[in-house]
Amino acid sequence: MKKKFDILSNTCSKETTLIYSTSFSLATKMLSPSIRQDIYNVYGFVRFADEIVDSFHEYDKKPLFNRFEQDLASALTEKISLNPILNSFQHTFHNYGIERHLVDSFMESMRMDLTKADYSTDEEFNAYIYGSADAVGLMCLKVFVKGDVKKYELLKESAMHLGSAFQKVNFLRDLKTDYEDLNRTYFPNTNLASLNEVSKKRIIDEIEENFKQGYQGILQLPPEAKFGVFMAYRYYRRLLKKLNKTPASAIKNTRIRIPNYEKFGLLTRSYVKYQLKLVK
Repeated sequence: MKKKFDILSNTCSKETTLIYSTSFSLATKMLSPSIRQDIYNVYGFVRFADEIVDSFHEYDKKPLFNRFEQDLASALTEKISLNPILNSFQHTFHNYGIERHLVDSFMESMRMDLTKADYSTDEEFNAYIYGSADAVGLMCLKVFVKGDVKKYELLKESAMHLGSAFQKVNFLRDLKTDYEDLNRTYFPNTNLASLNEVSKKRIIDEIEENFKQGYQGILQLPPEAKFGVFMAYRYYRRLLKKLNKTPASAIKNTRIRIPNYEKFGLLTRSYVKYQLKLVK
């Protein structure tokens, strides 16, 4: 019989997903119930870490982050945590054999956000992307393939490309917020003051290549995961399309969004495409 505290922990991770991300929670609902909760658990963990570095401006973030990191280490070692989010995550971590280096890489990138304001080289940017996006995608892939090592290795590169694409779309969409509120610029040699059509096209072309490589992996995912990941892919492709049509000057001054009614329309059309075997 499942412990009440574990039920509470899972509920906290699910509610965290629903509150923080309409688009991600919508895609997660398209996953099989057999893996859905575990993706909520991964999202809850990464969202809490991200929230510390991005939102708690009235507090000293470093000790908060250090405490969260210590609690995380204890949760993974002791296989329990009084933090419900970490308790739910440690179950998923152990059940699917998620590698510790993926968790550590993610936390390293989050720690960089405490102090680092810009990424001046491709090497710095790629290292940050790996921890903040690729590693998270690989954690989810472990769940999607239910710990199957052979399948995981086959799809690993595609999952990293897809994670990179999602993160880079977020960076381009949030360029104004990151610069004005957090004093950060992620793309090398690109900031709010210098973004133009040439630099925007370079970024979008790079993201399109990531999407191309990532899509090949979606086609090979198990049925339990394929439609949910396809839905997330379609959402981010739509967002990139809107960014591509938006002048660079407008991206610098606003945050491009997809309204909820459009998200639900996208879900309907994605389902039709899926049923017509456009995703095989």
